[in-house]
Amino acid sequence: MTRAEQLAFCNQCVNRKMDLEKGMLCSFTNERANFDPVCEKYEKDPTYINRTTPEEAGLQITSQQFEKLKTEQNLPLGITAALITGIVGSILWALITNSTGYQIGYMAVAIGFAVGFANRVAGKGVEQYFGIIGASIALLSCVVGNFLSIIGMIADSEGLGYMETLSLFDWSLFFPIMAETFSVMDILFYGFAAYGGYKYSFRNLEPEDLQ
Repeated sequence: MTRAEQLAFCNQCVNRKMDLEKGMLCSFTNERANFDPVCEKYEKDPTYINRTTPEEAGLQITSQQFEKLKTEQNLPLGITAALITGIVGSILWALITNSTGYQIGYMAVAIGFAVGFANRVAGKGVEQYFGIIGASIALLSCVVGNFLSIIGMIADSEGLGYMETLSLFDWSLFFPIMAETFSVMDILFYGFAAYGGYKYSFRNLEPEDLQ
């Protein structure tokens, strides 16, 4: 194993200790790691939260390990989970907006992170296109949520049912209405949503994933 691969384990071990001259050491041996491939003294630190994505761990995994992780990917399931999460988030956004009378931009951020997390758990993606798909679905979900909120407001003002308003809607007005209600702040919130959809779409790496 390379030093980087060993550190992927050591950084999460309760028996680690840092030496300013030697770097990360084992508290049992007071030496740098020399195990290959498994350390018998390894004990995961329960307080450690692993936030390593494949992109961040590029120097910690071999090409063989990366190929193994790729075989565990499930793109269709990841897309399905992300879409379902996005739809649910869009509906919740519309319900909250219509019930409070305020368009809460933070809902876009929440949807983005939720979509990314769903894509991560279901898809186990390690390749970049998982992040691109997550960001795209997050943005689409935000647009849908915003649109459904507008439909709800129109329904309330006209005294119509929600589904009735949706069925009577003139779709040629979709882009003009969306442009009319768009604000500069939406760019910021949509940007955060896309970031969350991208960032959280990648699988977290645990030491056992690299074995």
